[in-house]
Amino acid sequence: MTWHALLAPLPAGVRPQRRRVGVTADLDPAAAQAVAGWSSLVVDLTAGADGLRVVQVLIDAEGHPLSASDHVLFRSGGRDDTGRPWTRQENIGGRFETDGTFRGTCWRVEGPEPDGDEVPQVTPVPRAPSPEEIAGLVVLVDEVRRRHAAGPAPPA
Repeated sequence: MTWHALLAPLPAGVRPQRRRVGVTADLDPAAAQAVAGWSSLVVDLTAGADGLRVVQVLIDAEGHPLSASDHVLFRSGGRDDTGRPWTRQENIGGRFETDGTFRGTCWRVEGPEPDGDEVPQVTPVPRAPSPEEIAGLVVLVDEVRRRHAAGPAPPA
C-alpha cells in the first residue's frame, strides 16, 4: 500500500498543518461565535506528477473532530485513445454526528486529464462508505489528531 491509496497509513514523520477557520466580518455574530476556535488539520502529500493526497480534519475548539476527508488523485500511467494521461480520484468525506457516528460519501472519478481550460470529461460515481471504510477513516482521524498534538516534525 502506498501513500496515494485512500485510507492508507500516513508516512512516518508527517505532521498536519493547523489552519484556523477564518471568520469574515459579514458573518452573523452568532455563527461567528459558533465556529470560534475551530481549526482544520491538513496533511498535504504531494508527489509532483505522480499525484497527491490531502487528508483534512475539522476540529472544534476542544479538539473534537467535526468532519473529515481523505482525497487521493493520481495518474495511473495509462492514456486515453487521444494520448492524454488517465487520472483517478477517490474521496471519502463527511461529518461526525454528536453521537460519534459518521455520515458521509465516497466518490470515484476516472478519466482523461483535461487539456488546458477544457472541462473534465468524467462522471463522478458516489456511493455510501462501507463500515470498514468508516472504521479506517476514524483510525486516520485519530492519527492526524495524535500527530498534531505531538507538535511539529523534527528537523530532517
